[in-house]
Amino acid sequence: MAAGSIVRVGLIQLSATADKAENIERTVRGIEQAAQKGAQLICTQELFATHYFCQTHDMAHFDWAEPLDGACARALRAAAKAHGVCIVGSLFERRTAGVYHNSALVIGPDGNDLGLYRKMHIPDDPQFEEKYYFTPGDTGFVSVNTPLGNVGPLICWDQWYPEAARLCALQGAQILVYPTAIGWLPSEKNEYGVAQLSAWQTAQRAHAISNGVFLVAVNRVGFEPAPAKEGIEFWGNSFVVDPGGTVIAQAGLGEEILVVDCDLSLIERQRRDWPFLRDRRIDAYTGLTSRYLEK
Repeated sequence: MAAGSIVRVGLIQLSATADKAENIERTVRGIEQAAQKGAQLICTQELFATHYFCQTHDMAHFDWAEPLDGACARALRAAAKAHGVCIVGSLFERRTAGVYHNSALVIGPDGNDLGLYRKMHIPDDPQFEEKYYFTPGDTGFVSVNTPLGNVGPLICWDQWYPEAARLCALQGAQILVYPTAIGWLPSEKNEYGVAQLSAWQTAQRAHAISNGVFLVAVNRVGFEPAPAKEGIEFWGNSFVVDPGGTVIAQAGLGEEILVVDCDLSLIERQRRDWPFLRDRRIDAYTGLTSRYLEK
């Protein structure tokens, strides 16, 4: 991609209903709206086709998973082709019987797949009980070449790990994209809510700075109840960060189609000013492949 080119990125921040077909249809409409605003690279929230079902263990929820040629993926491919856009779309992937992934497809403007990423970091926190549902990804961390530039797809819990962002950037990713489902537990919001939201943004801004890349985080909104649980209030606040860590656009707490211009020439400028990749001590990092370094 030519230096100095502008990529217009669209973020689809929505609430989810109990109707899978409706959620897919609303997301496709959101893609259309973003495309009408000039978006070229359009990103969905995590698991947009359903409620965030990982609040509880329920075997019936595995029925929501689809293969990569299922209805959800077909709808994304059709939307990409119809509007001539690239899409990073989140899927509950059924790979085979008993093997399910939290995945992201990168789709080109002709409707063909350009890349696949399967979520590598799988959380097991109260009401974010994803280890029950998802097999850890085996794609590794990837950079996908698109007509707009190189995109590093990552997913939600991945956003806390600097190693994931770094490995995407080292493969040439210019824009890191994180489909996300994160929010407050009502019992924690008053005491920890502001700090949790700030930490979420700070961690991702740091990835943009240390790698000199753009970063796109797309969250869902709305309160989603769960049986015998207190539910989750998803906090939205989807945002885009430039290579210097500045938040150049941010959504609020409600549904929103956010469209943002990203000037990829800033990557070169930022990396000249702060040459973190140049100064890395690659001879001294072998310990990073250990779980913990015993003394």
